Amino acid sequence: MAKATYKDAGVDLDTYAQAMSRLPRLISRTNTPRVLRLDGGFAGLFQLDFDNPLFARRYKDPVLVACTDGVGTKLKVASATGVHDTVGIDLVAMSVNDAVCCGAEPLFFLDYVAMPKDDPSLLEQIVEGITQGCLQGDCALLGGETAIMPDLYAPGDYDLAGFCVGVAERKCLIDGSAIVPDDVVLGIASAGLHSNGFSLARKIVFDIAGLKIDDHVEELGQTVGSALLEPTRIYVRPIRKVLSYYKVKQVVHGIAHVTGGGLHENLTRILPDGVQVVIQRGSWPVPPVFEWLQRLGEVEQAEMDRVFNMGLGMVLVVAPFYAESIRHQLKRSGLANWQIGRVQEGPRGVVWGVV
Repeated sequence: MAKATYKDAGVDLDTYAQAMSRLPRLISRTNTPRVLRLDGGFAGLFQLDFDNPLFARRYKDPVLVACTDGVGTKLKVASATGVHDTVGIDLVAMSVNDAVCCGAEPLFFLDYVAMPKDDPSLLEQIVEGITQGCLQGDCALLGGETAIMPDLYAPGDYDLAGFCVGVAERKCLIDGSAIVPDDVVLGIASAGLHSNGFSLARKIVFDIAGLKIDDHVEELGQTVGSALLEPTRIYVRPIRKVLSYYKVKQVVHGIAHVTGGGLHENLTRILPDGVQVVIQRGSWPVPPVFEWLQRLGEVEQAEMDRVFNMGLGMVLVVAPFYAESIRHQLKRSGLANWQIGRVQEGPRGVVWGVV
């Protein structure tokens, strides 16, 4: 009788070791002075403050902020194109953008990669993107896990999950409770679809329109694959610049990361009772990718609004006196932004107006 081995069951430990050997070079470039070495350890170590007095944060009442998310079915597009580094950026973005909504400084990131078989090259591409995202988000890739599960994932499939931990002073936490009537709502440009609504986007593009991943789309000036894989924008650095600029006053009353559920659901979740936001439709340019999808799928406007970010990846609710100053700061950071609405008294929620 043949003796069973792990390799026969679908897990090659030698190939797994080869894959792991490629990662330290990538991970080390995200290390910050607060990352402590623990070679061969079972966890990552991170000190909350700096030893160096020049860079010490000197927290008085620190609160840890934790977030987790994935990339969703955008991974199917990555598999179809053979491009796997951009979804690593998406993975980081989805969590660090959530963390900054609380006013937090992202500290470190953890990843989880699940694959049907050991594939060192694929894993390296994914982690390359994750480290790029960590560099953009000013956080360290502190550790992660790669799981090989041949019976759970079909050949060519894989899944990603990410986890971010940040920190904020308790008095500086942003939770939306400070939002009041007459506050100004600023919308910040997305980079495209980001990482939401891909089940609908893929149905429209591949099933309804019958397009192929390499087809060129004239109105977008790029291929189908390139348009769909545009990575999620990471807003951490420019938003933290805005928050740190006003060290005495809290002028940003609320921040919403526009993901699944669109503007309406993500903005509503940070509103206190008794106030509503009036969003002026037409106050920002909707990127062509959304108009393209809507036309191909004959999608109702209400469905587009609920599923996609429609060109706005992040929304700030700010004190009116500081709105223009904040807009200029965001522009200097390279972020297009627009005043898209105001807060008024009324039932908690978001309503649409017309410019």
